[in-house]
Amino acid sequence: MRQEDLAGSASTVSAFLLLEHPGPWGVNALKDARFADGVAEKLRAQANAAGVRLLLIRRPGRSRPHGARRIFAVHARAPYSWTETARVHDPREVLDLDLAGLRAGRSLGLDPHDEPVFAVCTHGRHDACCAERGRPVSAALAETFPEHTWEVSHMGGDRFAANMLVVPDGLYYGRLTPEAAVAVAQARLDGGIELDHLRGRSCYPMPVQAAEIALRRHLSMRAAGGLRVVARTQSGTAGEGGVVTDVTFAHLERLYAVRVLSTHSPPVTLTCRAVRDQVALQHEIIGLDLVPQD
Repeated sequence: MRQEDLAGSASTVSAFLLLEHPGPWGVNALKDARFADGVAEKLRAQANAAGVRLLLIRRPGRSRPHGARRIFAVHARAPYSWTETARVHDPREVLDLDLAGLRAGRSLGLDPHDEPVFAVCTHGRHDACCAERGRPVSAALAETFPEHTWEVSHMGGDRFAANMLVVPDGLYYGRLTPEAAVAVAQARLDGGIELDHLRGRSCYPMPVQAAEIALRRHLSMRAAGGLRVVARTQSGTAGEGGVVTDVTFAHLERLYAVRVLSTHSPPVTLTCRAVRDQVALQHEIIGLDLVPQD
């Protein structure tokens, strides 16, 4: 199962809040962050209520920040993704942010951040594979792209380590080697998307992620923009024959229809820390056609 297709495995998230905290990171990074006055619990509650994914970040090497800590507020909903940033002296300042507005696409009034962020999961206390495979990746990226590179707490999909999140795009990448990660980052800085390690775009449901990647491969399309979801329908149940998702994309005044069958895998051990086997969602492209137009 560890050789399953990466496509369609990214967490479904349309907004992120990245908060710099050098550590230590426990099994649950935010819960164990040792913020004073119950700030961690308040932050988690506010983020959950707003539908925003709150992750901790730190620079590779665990160097402690000098003075204020960095935050990134990310609206990752295609095609209008963006990032804002600020520095805070106290995590309690984050409690004043309008996270519901962030998810809805409203500016928080912070500084615009026009460069991508490459966030590599190195959360070893959550899953040892993430540290073992993630740290060499973050080190390689930090050497080549030091201003863009951060380590990040658990982001989902430990079995695909090393994992990387690219924001503001919301692109999840997996099974990265140091060399592959540098190639992914360089492609992004050049305005493109590397497809071989792409797990999916987080603002889309998993079957739509798989459909986008399949269509990009079909069109040999690596440009970041130019593809738009215009319709989506779904029928069936994953545990009873599978869910069929039909997605229509627009590209260069043409429409493409992609049909995806999603089913549950047999129970398998998904992570290093797993105490029981679990099922995973797997996707098969069963149709990909140009839509006739009058």
